[in-house]
Amino acid sequence: MIKRTLYFGNPAYLHKSQLQLKVIKPDDNSTLGTIPIEDIGVVVLDNPQITITQALLAALIDNNTALISCDDKHMPAGLMLPLDGNSIQSERFREQIEASEPLKKNLWAQTVKAKITNQAKVLKMAGAQNKRLEALLPQIQSGDPDNIEGRAASVYWKLLFEDLPFVRDRYGTMPNAHLNYCYAILRAIVARSLVGSGLLPTFGIHHSNRYNAYCLADDIMEPYRPFCDWMVFNMLKSNEILGDEITKDHKARLLTIASVDIEIDNKKSPLMVGMSRTTSSLSECFSGVRRKIVFPEFVT
Repeated sequence: MIKRTLYFGNPAYLHKSQLQLKVIKPDDNSTLGTIPIEDIGVVVLDNPQITITQALLAALIDNNTALISCDDKHMPAGLMLPLDGNSIQSERFREQIEASEPLKKNLWAQTVKAKITNQAKVLKMAGAQNKRLEALLPQIQSGDPDNIEGRAASVYWKLLFEDLPFVRDRYGTMPNAHLNYCYAILRAIVARSLVGSGLLPTFGIHHSNRYNAYCLADDIMEPYRPFCDWMVFNMLKSNEILGDEITKDHKARLLTIASVDIEIDNKKSPLMVGMSRTTSSLSECFSGVRRKIVFPEFVT
C-alpha cells in the first residue's frame, strides 16, 4: 500500500488519538482531521507554530515515518528517522560496513548507468537530443573514475532547460529552488526506505562527506532524480513556475513525487513502493545474495 505524504503549512496541534494522527486548530481547538498513523510515510512540518506531542512522534517513528522539518525559508532542513527499522538490524549493518571497495565501486557504476539512462529518456520525452548521453553509457567503468556522471550532467542540464539561462546550482535561479525542494522530499523517501531495509543511510557507496549524515541516501536517489526533473520541467512548460518562489501549490505538486508511477522489471508501482524494492535489493547485494541493484526505468 502506498504511504501518504502529509504537509502542514499552517499553525496546528498534532497529537496521537488511539492509532490516529489528530490535527487540532490552535485558535479554537477544533478538529481539522484525523489520519491513520499506519497510512503515513512522510510528514512535512513547515510552520513555526506547529506543536507535536512526544506520543505522536514515537508512534510515527515506530511506523517508520520520515519527519521533515523546514526552516524559516520553508525549505526542508531536518529529517528524523527510526534507529531500529529492521528485525536483523545489526547483521545488515555489519554487512554494509564490511562491504569491499570493489563491490561498492561496482554498485556505484550501476547507479551512474541507471541515472544517465533515465536522464537520456527524460531528454527524449522533452523533445531534446539525447545521443550524447547515450554515447557516454558504454564509457562507465567500475567506480566511475572518469566522472562520466559529471560529464553527463553538464550536457543534460544544458539540453533540458535550453530555453533558460540555467545553471544547476543549489542557490541558483529558477527552477533550482523547485528542484532542491523535490530532491529533499525524495531524499527523505530514500532514507526512510534504507532504514526499513536495515541499512545505515550514513555509509555511502560513493558519497563520503564527513559532514553528511545521508551519504547512502544521496547515492541511491541518483537514478530517481530524473523523476523530479521531469515534474519540474512540466511545471515550467505549463507556466506554473514563473520565478524563484515556491508557492503552496508548487509544494503540493512536488510532494506528489512519492506517488508518481515508476517502472521496475516492466511492472509499474508508486515511487515510494518501488524505492523499497531498490533498497531491499541493495541490502541483498551487501549480503552477497544478488549482484545488481534494482533501479527504476523512466518509461518513454
